Amino acid sequence: MKMRFTMKVFAAAVTAVLLGAGVVSAAQLKMMTGPQGGSWYPLGGAIQNIIEKNVPGTTVMVLPGAGISNVKGVQTGKAELGFGNGVSTVDGVNGRAPFDAKTDNVRQLATLYFQYFHMVALADAGIKTPADLGGKGLTTQQKGNTGEQMTRQTLEVYGLSYAKMSKVSHGSYNDSVAQMKDGQAHVYTLITTVPASSVMDLASARDIVVLEIPNDKLKALQKINGGYDKRIIKAGSYPKQTRDIQTIGTWTHLIVSSKVPEDTVYKITKALVQNVDTLGNVVNAVKGLTAKDMATDIGVPYHPGALKYYKEAKVIQ
Repeated sequence: MKMRFTMKVFAAAVTAVLLGAGVVSAAQLKMMTGPQGGSWYPLGGAIQNIIEKNVPGTTVMVLPGAGISNVKGVQTGKAELGFGNGVSTVDGVNGRAPFDAKTDNVRQLATLYFQYFHMVALADAGIKTPADLGGKGLTTQQKGNTGEQMTRQTLEVYGLSYAKMSKVSHGSYNDSVAQMKDGQAHVYTLITTVPASSVMDLASARDIVVLEIPNDKLKALQKINGGYDKRIIKAGSYPKQTRDIQTIGTWTHLIVSSKVPEDTVYKITKALVQNVDTLGNVVNAVKGLTAKDMATDIGVPYHPGALKYYKEAKVIQ
């Protein structure tokens, strides 16, 4: 009896020491996703189901979020998992604005798909290029969203700012679409997949044009942040879009806290690779994703558990 009591005390002491050292229990993980109406929220639900079915004893709580706030949340322990956009996560790794310090608890788990920055204007607003946005009404996401950051930086390379707009609104995708339909805003910006469901919703009620970001502005943006890349929204992606449109974009990836045990992250990575078809049923851009794709290096340090799996799968040396 005394021996059993002593062992219980010892076990409790060990647990206390581990928690004090910052080790996260694998039993309950919180995952920050994105706003409702976007692709991240349902994708987070699919990942939740995969983890709970394939990593015994682990449950996942899915929370709303946004690219920048998710990185901050994983850094501070608000969540253990989250979606990020490579362009802003790398800012955190390096301690650049909008982050106050280096996000040294954030680790790479998997690269998932590429997202496209959209600047969508009402066809009757007289907006041909982003240079025409001065004095117009803009609707975008709340601060903490990568799309909002990309909007500010794109305006910057055109010599514009929020102060030079007639009105700036921050809200959900649904809010932005409603404002555009009512004519309360002239241009809507976001980062998402192609075709974007919210843009298709808008196009069902109003004629739109998708604005182009040419090479000289791409280069200017890359001086602000090297994570920007050129992408093409192909002709026919949206109603009455008769030609390819050049824009910018960045990778969506899954981040994890450095404090989550290596074995847990190994099992999560393996489960996601083996169930990628399920993710593709939720977000079309994920279809055909391979272990090699998921191991793509985007400048964020790998979690040892993810790295272990990718090395076993022979997609990283």
